[in-house]
Amino acid sequence: MTTYDQGLRAAGPPPPTPPAAHHARPAAPQGSRLARAWRGRPEDPRWARPALWVLLAVTTVLYLWSLGASGYANQFYSAAVQAGSESWKAFFFGSSDAGNSITVDKPPASLWPMALSVRVFGLSSWAILVPEALMGVATVGVLYAAVRRRFSAAAGLIAAAALAVTPVAALMFRFNNPDALLCLLMVSAIYCVLRALEDARTKWLLLAGVCFGFGFLTKTLQAWLILPPLAVVYAVCAPAKLGKRIRQLLLAGVAMVVAGGWWVAIVELWPKSSRPYIGGSQDNSFLELTFGYNGLGRINGNETGSVGGGGGGGGNGGGQWGETGIDRLFSSDMGGQIAWLLPAAFILLLAGIWLTWRARRTDTQRSAFLVWGGALLMTFATFSFMSGIFHQYYNIALAPYIAAIVGMGAAMLWERRSTAAASVVLAVAVAVTAVWSYVLLNRSADWHPWLRWAVLIAGLAAAAGLLVASRLGGRLALGVAGLGLAASLAGPIAYTLNTVDTAHGGSIVTAGPAVSGGMGGPGGGRPGGFPGGGNGGPPGMRNGNTQGQTGGQTGGQTGQQGMLPGGGQQGGQTGGQNGGFPGGAFPGGGSSQQNGNGQGQGQNSQGQNSQGQQGNRQGMFPGGTGGEGGRRGGGMGGLLDGPSVSSKVKAALEKNASAYTWVAAAIGSQNAAGYQLATEDPVMAIGGFNGSDPSPTLAQFQAYVKQGKIHYFIGSSGMGGMGGGPGGGNGTSSKISSWVQANFKKVTVDGTTLYDLTQKASKSSKS
Repeated sequence: MTTYDQGLRAAGPPPPTPPAAHHARPAAPQGSRLARAWRGRPEDPRWARPALWVLLAVTTVLYLWSLGASGYANQFYSAAVQAGSESWKAFFFGSSDAGNSITVDKPPASLWPMALSVRVFGLSSWAILVPEALMGVATVGVLYAAVRRRFSAAAGLIAAAALAVTPVAALMFRFNNPDALLCLLMVSAIYCVLRALEDARTKWLLLAGVCFGFGFLTKTLQAWLILPPLAVVYAVCAPAKLGKRIRQLLLAGVAMVVAGGWWVAIVELWPKSSRPYIGGSQDNSFLELTFGYNGLGRINGNETGSVGGGGGGGGNGGGQWGETGIDRLFSSDMGGQIAWLLPAAFILLLAGIWLTWRARRTDTQRSAFLVWGGALLMTFATFSFMSGIFHQYYNIALAPYIAAIVGMGAAMLWERRSTAAASVVLAVAVAVTAVWSYVLLNRSADWHPWLRWAVLIAGLAAAAGLLVASRLGGRLALGVAGLGLAASLAGPIAYTLNTVDTAHGGSIVTAGPAVSGGMGGPGGGRPGGFPGGGNGGPPGMRNGNTQGQTGGQTGGQTGQQGMLPGGGQQGGQTGGQNGGFPGGAFPGGGSSQQNGNGQGQGQNSQGQNSQGQQGNRQGMFPGGTGGEGGRRGGGMGGLLDGPSVSSKVKAALEKNASAYTWVAAAIGSQNAAGYQLATEDPVMAIGGFNGSDPSPTLAQFQAYVKQGKIHYFIGSSGMGGMGGGPGGGNGTSSKISSWVQANFKKVTVDGTTLYDLTQKASKSSKS
């Protein structure tokens, strides 16, 4: 071993024990295992393991704090959880309702822990969200273990802390989207790969394959995004002969296919007539969903059935989901979610690879930088340039990669601070982070304005101190390092505290305070609408609070039939001139004959959201000026969140509920979810999430009605009207709406329009 290699090894833990010696080692007594669990490794400083337990305890409190304030969070998934807690068939398929009419538009793995929790503890916000919070704590712990394998305890603690206080991580580990489980599985997969890189034991690669397989059952192809760099690193750096490395990778691939493919095989082979429709697909095929709407469509923007159709990305590097490019994740609506430590991560990644460049092929510290760095770069590039649906909360995928690199790189440079190069690079990383934090905090100029100056001054002072850290005494040097760490994490900590103190609901959520120039997404929590739409919505739409109030008044202008739910009979002009999507208006558009009232209700016709407030933020859709998207008012008319359900409506739906397979049917999964969660009885989601899936067909729906399986059709209040959903005027949802309206009795209950499918049309009655 060269002198350089010896120096590298001196900075980290000792090399792994050879496999033969490992297998010959006698089992440790139970007492010593418990002692090590508390004390940590023999070579660890005495404070290291207690510090980890404190960090995990603080993370647990942070992620559980006021968790119930978010209610059912994303009601789309909460309804599926409720269904799975009532029906094992719904549990297996991930159905939106216990009647098994349609599934969610993802595989069901993320729903299973929550559904089991609800089975045990009953339906409540806590029963749904606590499993997600515990996944977050587990992810922090696994990340620490992964970094600690080859680096110091300090490196592991920095990485774990950085992940715990990343705003988008704190958001999603307190929410019920699939991203929490996916993040845990990806960190676990990397941990297994790093273990395999130590001594080339096949079992660790097989376990990594299992993690990737279940990741696929969580969020399909996104789980495989980091596969290429991990496979390449193992093929090049594992301590085994090339042939064995290739065989091991093939076996890991088999494990991945088995772990993720068993469910797919069952679903594809199951007779379509006796299983729920695959939500998000256009031909009732999970494979089509995987490679279309949830696959290549996310990359090229051609997502048939999504909001706005499948028109692909826009010009000039942008699409309806915002401008793409290398700076996308640094933009106003993305930066505060994930980018606090992103510049530092790039700097420290380059430094780590440079410092380990001359190490032997199998060096595990270099392999760790390559694994985490490859995962970071692959995910960063994909998110920066994908033209399809892209929400701010997707960035949680980057959080553990950034945190690991920051922890490893900072610790490695600190151990080499006696050299000028290491001191300079570490100082630059801290200074860049301080300046960038100032920029991010300045985007919320009225939110604790003193904080950005404190971060900037402290960060620059720490950077100056790091330049001469080798000349300072031990305690003073540690004080400088502590100041730099505090300055680097102060911004994300502040955002995270704001996030955990704020209720979040709907399909699109964001962390932290409102930012200037940010979009945040409808239903999600910040001024603005869809990415790229300024303060009103998708590109081409005028400002939602100045031009047409995002639907509302102008929704009833002459034009084509409304495209979004509640677009009315003739809602909206084309191209978004009146605050709508091409070919339609936002909820409450009504019809030209009804001057915007229609069944979208008069309040919405004026661009207002009668229940569109959450906390101190004004609801955004329809016609709001920002905020959490009207979580209780059914953001975007039920497309992005479920409606509030009054006690009178609940009582009407629950009457003789046991006599029906579905107590009601409603257009769009979010709209149906609100009523299902209120009654805990199945509500059919016509058209799936966007209302655009061809399920059920008109003939199927008519057969269900004839057989007496559906009691009511919900015509307004959550969805704002009878517009037929994003499928447009000729879509299945619209055909069903028109047929119901023409043939069945209309009843208004506490402001909500219901159609009694057991009684033919007559004069309207009001109860």
